[in-house]
Amino acid sequence: MSTNNWGRWGADDERGALNHLTPEVIKAAAASITTGKVYSLGIPIQGQGVPLLDYRGTPMRLTLQDGTDDGIYEIYGAKEGTGAHEDVLVMASHTTSHMDALIHVYEDYKHYNGVPYGEMRALGGAGKLGIEKVDSFAARSVILDIVKLKGADKWLEPGTMIMAADLQAAAAAQGVEVRAGDVVLIRTGHLDMWWANNAAGEPEGFAQAGIGSDAAEWLASMDVTAVGSDNAAVEVIPFDNNDFLIVHKILLVQAGIFLLEHLDLRQPCEDGNYEGVIAVSPLKVTGATGSPINPVFIS
Repeated sequence: MSTNNWGRWGADDERGALNHLTPEVIKAAAASITTGKVYSLGIPIQGQGVPLLDYRGTPMRLTLQDGTDDGIYEIYGAKEGTGAHEDVLVMASHTTSHMDALIHVYEDYKHYNGVPYGEMRALGGAGKLGIEKVDSFAARSVILDIVKLKGADKWLEPGTMIMAADLQAAAAAQGVEVRAGDVVLIRTGHLDMWWANNAAGEPEGFAQAGIGSDAAEWLASMDVTAVGSDNAAVEVIPFDNNDFLIVHKILLVQAGIFLLEHLDLRQPCEDGNYEGVIAVSPLKVTGATGSPINPVFIS
């Protein structure tokens, strides 16, 4: 039976599993840092050469001001030769490496904690559970390298379903323990496959390796704060039980556990650094369903 956290932290709670992260839990997480090595887990935001979904559009960086506008700051007292460059960024909130807000997915027309799907408005955005409610957070984090566990070369075959037993076996093989409040990161090798196929001019297929409902239910039972992966949706595609976004419904909707997607986990896994502290700061876009992120993992 799936873990359901509705009402666990009060009828009006909008932070879900982030409630696990008490000052005591975060302070204890610091003991997981043993090497002091810092990893950026985010991938670039650009118009090509990165995985993008057609319906989300192409992210654009548009120049707002540059050297062709030289002299416009004279009214502010700018000396000759002094100027500034600025951009305008246009992109979907779920572009490349990103975090899902609790308002992102609904089931039976309800989001986490029973919030009705009508709380999301076309113009006003999310009345509740928007990404701004996350603020920012740090937590103990473990990376589970399923590519290594399965003895794969560089990535799992598309459509491979990762089970709870696989996560448990990877943790045992790596000598790490999944604890309450953790951010669990799962490596499938999907990004490495995507970059290799893109360089070869091969289009991205529909199928992706990822976790199934069994693994999601186990993670929820462990009281983790967030689950991340190097694929597009954390979960296996085609979806487990042919149920669209079933893992999102188990974790995001029922348990209030956040999802982090398209993270670059290759380097820490190659270094054998599977345990540490992660810091995540989504943009505080009021009412947004998600935000690009560049998580920092310190092993």
